[in-house]
Order: sequence, then structure tokens, then C-alpha cells
Amino acid sequence: MAVPRSRFSAGILLYRRVSGAGSTSEVEVLLGHMGGPFWRRKDARAWTIPKGEHELDEDPLAAAKREFLEEIGMPVPATVFVPLGSVKQSGGKIVTVWAARGDLDASATVSGTFSIEWPPRSGVQQEFPELDRTAWLTLHQARELVVKAQTVFFDRLVAALAETGADPPAIPAPPAG
Repeated sequence: MAVPRSRFSAGILLYRRVSGAGSTSEVEVLLGHMGGPFWRRKDARAWTIPKGEHELDEDPLAAAKREFLEEIGMPVPATVFVPLGSVKQSGGKIVTVWAARGDLDASATVSGTFSIEWPPRSGVQQEFPELDRTAWLTLHQARELVVKAQTVFFDRLVAALAETGADPPAIPAPPAG
């Protein structure tokens, strides 16, 4: 009998602060909406931290940077990475994440693709983007949309920012529209 092996995934939770009303600022995180036909009409719990699988003997941070590039289409715009630990998702995958402060144009991302038989049992292979769109979301918005097991990373990000006293400078809020 084969022993099931855990799958390992590593990702980067890119964050920024945007100016709010008055002198306040708010943390936003970059998330991606999962691509493919299963997620097409879903929004809640259909978003994810940019991440991807790696082998157990591969350096997880190196894998996280590689997967960010594959899923976002550009390198991580940061040089400092804060470990946020790991979580086991309901399907058994162990996800390890690092936070990184940076900014990029979410509308300019271009995700890698994957192929599956679609429609099922049709014999036709179709390609779909790993992430069909990305967006900057407030922590409140992100908690409502991200895969449930990944919400813990937002709490860990807030704790890490509070613990280090890190309060990165706010960047201007993007124009409404």
C-alpha cells in the first residue's frame, strides 16, 4: 500500500500600505483569483496567495520566488522576506508563506497556464491561466475571498508588522475607477 505523500507549496504574500482618509493608512495584499473552469463563476474562497508546489528537498523561499514569477509574470518587487510559517490546507497541501513589502500594477500581471481535459471526458485538452486575475485587496476583503486556510497568514502579517514596529511608508491610494 502506497503511503500518501504531502504536497508542499510556497508563496509570497506581497503587501503595501495605501493612504486612507486623513492620516490613516491601510494594508493591502496582492491575491490572485484561481484560473480554470471550476473557479470561473466563484469569488468567495476562490482567491489565493501566489504560490506553487515544490519538492521537499527544494529551498522553499527560492520556490516561492519562482512561483511568484510564474503566477504573476514578474519577479517579486522586494528584497526582504518575513517568514509567516506554514499551514496545512484541507486537501493536505502544506503551504509556507513569506511576506514582502512591494508594489506592482495588478492589472499588468500575466499568469502561466496549465492544461486539463475540458469538458470532462471529452478528450479535448484546454489551457487555462493559473490565475485569471490579480488584485490588491484590503485585509478585510482578502479574508472574505481567500482560500479559508490561508486567512491565518493575514493575522501573522499583522502580528509581524506590530512585533517589529515596521510601519512601511504609505503610498498614495490608486485613483478610484
